[in-house]
Parts: sequence; C-alpha cells; structure tokens
Amino acid sequence: MISYADFDAVDIRVGRIVQAEPFPEARKPAIKLWVDFGGDLGVKKSSAQITVHYQPETLIGRQVLAVVNFPPRQIGKFMSEILVLGVPDAQGEVVLIGPSIDVPPGGKLF
Repeated sequence: MISYADFDAVDIRVGRIVQAEPFPEARKPAIKLWVDFGGDLGVKKSSAQITVHYQPETLIGRQVLAVVNFPPRQIGKFMSEILVLGVPDAQGEVVLIGPSIDVPPGGKLF
C-alpha cells in the first residue's frame, strides 16, 4: 500500500502530440513523440514503443497522459524527457492512455 502523498509525487499530466517521427535507430521499434503540455511545461520529447498499433501520422493531435517529473533519459541519440503512459493489449502491445473527452493541456491526473 502507498500513501496519497506517494501517488501525488508522480506528476502525470495530459498533453497533445504535436509531432511524431519513426525512430529506426532504437533497439526496439519506437516512435519519437513531441507532446505539448502548454504553460510552463511546454513541449517535451519521448520515445515510445507503440509501433504495433500506431503510425506517426495518426498520432498528431491525440491527447495522452505522461509522467513529466522523471529525469531525462538518453535513448540512442534522442533525449527522452517524459514517460508516455499506456496499457498492454491481449498480446502485450502498448495501447496509449488519454482522456475520452478533449481537455486543456497540462491538466494533472488526480
């Protein structure tokens, strides 16, 4: 069991994908994402292993949830600044998590 304070320490925000590109240099198939959280957070980058269900061109404009307070992580020549969240489908492939209704960017999950 964790406390609410433990949960609250993980900063999960909603953002909109504004750019997406294939990431062929990654060890596992991935897509580079640029997610706009608005306000002080602005646009942050992430590498996501989501190539089974998504193509870069279909991701633009989609809202997603991401952890924004992890330290940046170097993935090849790409610096990933956030962790975009998803859940596994029946085969274990990532399905992105996002709001079912359009919401303002930067909103914190609670």
